Amino acid sequence: MKKKMIRTKLAVSLAHLREAREAGMSTAEYAVGTIAACAFAALLLAVIKSGAVEGLVTTVITAALSVSL
Repeated sequence: MKKKMIRTKLAVSLAHLREAREAGMSTAEYAVGTIAACAFAALLLAVIKSGAVEGLVTTVITAALSVSL
């Protein structure tokens, strides 16, 4: 009976260790994720600052502000 309890506790402990090992990103993965996020932000900023998008946003805001209630 005692051996079975020890085996069960050992199995649970090993399962927790396996889960903890894969629980989060490593430093290299954080670095790659950060670089990818910055690249996406730069691309999004370039698109938003383009003339066509800026004109569209200005038109939408102007139309929204000129609506009479």
